[in-house]
Parts: sequence; structure tokens; C-alpha cells
Amino acid sequence: MYIIAGLGNPKSEYKNTRHNIGFDVIDVLSDKYNIAAETKKHKALCGKGMIEGQKVVLAMPQTYMNLSGESIRELVDYYKINVETELIVIFDDVSLDLGMLRVRKHGTAGGHNGMKSIISQLGTENFMRIRVGVGEKPKGYDLADYVLGHFSGSEREIMDGTMIQATEAVKMIITEGIDKAMNQYNKKNAVEE
Repeated sequence: MYIIAGLGNPKSEYKNTRHNIGFDVIDVLSDKYNIAAETKKHKALCGKGMIEGQKVVLAMPQTYMNLSGESIRELVDYYKINVETELIVIFDDVSLDLGMLRVRKHGTAGGHNGMKSIISQLGTENFMRIRVGVGEKPKGYDLADYVLGHFSGSEREIMDGTMIQATEAVKMIITEGIDKAMNQYNKKNAVEE
């Protein structure tokens, strides 16, 4: 079984912001595989289903970003999964160009508060993640204001394609393994502009 968690903030004012791209990818997975992530438990909106013959739980922590680890910890404990091989976390990354993906087996939080919380709660950096590039903060902008801001129309078009790529990366991790997904998606530009 896999737990696929997308990070974001609850409440409608955060919908479609850069920081909620993890939630957006879960929404695309939910639609594609007909898995309704609407059950409230483990401090998350969850949905159980199948992706390519594998049991999965889609999760969107409802704790706000900085406490995402509390929800992930509850999910991991309840489903008794191996975090190194059965947890995939999807989140925004301001250090990647808009539309780029990076698939990793492990790594640091890289300044991302949601990831800091998860690493702290799990006591390890060794879990799979898909970093979704939302573009670097413009000079003079406050980081919080930037990540809680919305994409422009042209940026949203790019991100719509990127979200589809991220769901394909999830599928590849599940069906062919993380190494294959890393080779496929860790390219200079995952989505052509």
C-alpha cells in the first residue's frame, strides 16, 4: 500500500495558490483514478482506492502546512507502511523553475516548513517525494506572500501540464520504481513552455 500525500493549506482562500500545488496534484489523481479524497480522518482529507493495481491512500493534511507532519505521522502509524518505500509526498518548491519536477528518494526539507514538520515527526529524511517547481520568488517579495499568491493565467497553463506530469510520475513510481521515475522526470524542463 502507498500513502500519497499532497501538501497545502485548508480553506478556500488558499485554493490554487503556489503553496497548495500538492493538493492540486492529489485532486488530479483523485479525478483520474476515481478516488474521492473526502473522508476526514488522521487530520487529513483521505481517499482509498487503486492506482494501476496497487492499493493507495490519497491524503491532503488539514493541519496547515507547518504541522503537516502530524497528519502524515498518524497515517503512517495507522496503515503501518514502510516510509522509505510506501510514502510519496508531493509539494511546492520555489528553488525549481515553474513547471519543473524533481523526484527524489530522500533529502532535506530545503527550507519548506511542511517538509520540516514531516521529517521531524517521522524522524527520517528517507521517504520519496515529488518536488513541483513553482518558480523563484521575485526580488523584493516576501516569501510567504509569494507562496500564498496565485498563479497568473499563463503560469496556471504551465502548471496544469505539470500536475499531469506529476501524476504520471506517481504512476511510474508505483509501477516501475523510483529510479525509473527519477530518470524520466529529473530533466532540465519537464514541461515544454
